Amino acid sequence: MRIVKNESMLDRWVRVVLAALLTVGAMLWASGWVQIVLLVVAAVLLITALTGFCALYMPFGISTLKKEGTDQQ
Repeated sequence: MRIVKNESMLDRWVRVVLAALLTVGAMLWASGWVQIVLLVVAAVLLITALTGFCALYMPFGISTLKKEGTDQQ
């Protein structure tokens, strides 16, 4: 199975920022299972940002990438 990118650069940067915020929040304010959940969510966001692929977008046919050949300005 070939993984096709389905995230735009804006989408990817938003995920990186959210992952950073969740990590800081987990380290400074959370503890126990809440901290673990926040760190796992942050890790998933960071991995999807680095790969450019979000598996949750696939079943819904969502892609934030611009289609090639369109003149959107």
